[in-house]
Amino acid sequence: MATVELRFSALPEHVRTARLVAAAVARRAGVDEAVLDEVRLAVGEACSRAVGLHRVGGISAPVKVLLIEEEKQFSIEVGDEAPHAVPGERAPGEMPGDADAETEEDEMGLAVISGLVDDVEVSAGEHGGSIRMRWPTVPPAGLLA
Repeated sequence: MATVELRFSALPEHVRTARLVAAAVARRAGVDEAVLDEVRLAVGEACSRAVGLHRVGGISAPVKVLLIEEEKQFSIEVGDEAPHAVPGERAPGEMPGDADAETEEDEMGLAVISGLVDDVEVSAGEHGGSIRMRWPTVPPAGLLA
């Protein structure tokens, strides 16, 4: 199992680099060429979401992206360190409308990712969250039985 770890400052301009690295590693791992655009878009959406959460929360920690090559699949995990509130609770000092707008934007981003990737896991808690996406890989030409 090969893993590439990418960490970047929570700045929107770094999302493009994360997309390019993810596509290159996915290609090398054996993800079907026809799916690489979906990989790029999904990673861009997940990274943009993490960057937004860090910026809104004033978090200086980097966004973390793990690119994991396994035997028959390729996984990408995008992690943030933003505390995710329990549904229905409001952060101290937060106005009622603020959370609604952020939640709506967050749900839209997750819907886009779910539409692009068949195998997605989202986890969130008070110490951060992650989105793990998986794609099947195909054996290199010449190794087919």
